[in-house]
Amino acid sequence: MSISTEVPTPVVAASAQETRPDAFKRLTPFGWTGGIAVILACLTASFFLAGYFVIYWRNADMDFMIVYNALVLNDGKPQAFFDHPSYFTILSVKVWFQFMHALGLLDAWKLSSIPSALNLPAFDAAMTSAIRAGRVVAWLTTSVFVLAYAALAKHLVRDWRVALFSTFAFAFSGGIAVHMRILRSELIAGCLFTFAFMILIIVGRKATSWRPLAIAAAAALCVLGMENKVQAILLIAALPALLLPFGTPTSASTTFWDNSARAWLAAIAAAVIAGVLFYFAYPLILAGLDPAAIAVAQLHPIIGGMFGIYQIALMVWIGLGMIVYAAWWRVSLSETVAGLFAVIAGASLGLLALYLQYDAQNVVAVINPIEKMLVFADAPVTTAVDGGKAFATISLLFNGMVAVLKRYSFVLFSSPRPTVFLTWLIAPGIVYAWLKGERQVALQASLLLLAAIGIDALGIRRGLKAEYFLFTDPLIIIAGTVLLDRLSHLRFAKWAYPIGAALIVAHVAVSQAEPIKHVMKRSGPEYICDWNQFYEPELPMPWCDLPPKRP
Repeated sequence: MSISTEVPTPVVAASAQETRPDAFKRLTPFGWTGGIAVILACLTASFFLAGYFVIYWRNADMDFMIVYNALVLNDGKPQAFFDHPSYFTILSVKVWFQFMHALGLLDAWKLSSIPSALNLPAFDAAMTSAIRAGRVVAWLTTSVFVLAYAALAKHLVRDWRVALFSTFAFAFSGGIAVHMRILRSELIAGCLFTFAFMILIIVGRKATSWRPLAIAAAAALCVLGMENKVQAILLIAALPALLLPFGTPTSASTTFWDNSARAWLAAIAAAVIAGVLFYFAYPLILAGLDPAAIAVAQLHPIIGGMFGIYQIALMVWIGLGMIVYAAWWRVSLSETVAGLFAVIAGASLGLLALYLQYDAQNVVAVINPIEKMLVFADAPVTTAVDGGKAFATISLLFNGMVAVLKRYSFVLFSSPRPTVFLTWLIAPGIVYAWLKGERQVALQASLLLLAAIGIDALGIRRGLKAEYFLFTDPLIIIAGTVLLDRLSHLRFAKWAYPIGAALIVAHVAVSQAEPIKHVMKRSGPEYICDWNQFYEPELPMPWCDLPPKRP
């Protein structure tokens, strides 16, 4: 069955428009600018009411780990390596502490400025100010990312009201609700990939002369995201398949890329730039594959007893995906070649960011992301992968998908994830779109939903915590966004407004469940003693026996 590449115009019955109110209009009373302002204001209120003032050790994992590394770096000491590796999260907190200290607003900005744990009142005061300063970084970062998402969403769809709904769903998703008030590596990683994905959809739909530059920017964002959380590799691997159905008849190359001498000269320029950037990034690749550094990281190869195999396969997969996309959507050969080199250039540029605060173990983690992920895998996964047991691996994935579907039902397994309510509409929406002839958007939404389920299934092995929602929530939200944009005539249905209003209420209520739970918790900080010796060896805690407290 073929999929039409024509962009159909939704047909709306005149009688429906005349007799029923527009649900979109009723649900967006503040307009675009006002709506964004209301979203940011609500996020800010949530942050200060259920986040900023929470006792400093409540979210120690990973608040303490991030802040400790920032304090160590500001003291001029080598970074205490952190596994994820949370590269930009640590650097942003480090710079923010320096800025706040320069303004005279933060005394506890480096490790030597933290009083001894033996002086409990002074220690608590210093750590409170440092952790709260770090939480401000999380809030500011989240606010900037919500604005970035809104700007891209407005270019992604035709109706600004659909873009506003999408922004609201993103801002009040379970992942954002958690990450806005704590320091975690997933925020930057998940959001940078999401922005890269949205950029590629936008420039893929309508050709421009500068499209290879946008591809380079997206490649750089993907690598930067992986430098903050290696799990982003799973999203990157899904990109070629996810992007394929998003082309349109206007995806065909512009006259600039007409395979003329001018076009090939531009492609050659892209190759030269890619070569130069790769030349400077290549030492990082070698450092990441260095046997001694890998031994320190205690990584184990997963294919043929060698490192670097699946990385090459991933690059080939991305290249094949671009070639198939170009053939399907009539992208010229010269632009395709330029785009391939743009990916190399952007990825190389992203890798060069590791020189900002060089640490060999950060490089090892980024170059070997799956091996790093398996360090934290449970026994069944480790046994299946290391033993090459295909059936066991498939069984674990199937069980994970079943567990994910239970969570998506919310009834069989509740979670602080309002995005699951969108799946209740997306699944029947896909069927409806297909039956109405909107098969391209049905395929787009189906692939996005399947990718979210697959990636969540892998996260099940670690409990699919709320912190991980930020990797797949945007996929689900974008699936709903493109469906709603193509089926916008449904806004005149009699049930459109009550369903929309119910979704808004559910998103606000459910997204705040986890933050409120943390505010209400009464447990103590003793659990920190299980890992503080490893992650913060020079910052003894008052309630832990080890490491020894300094006078």
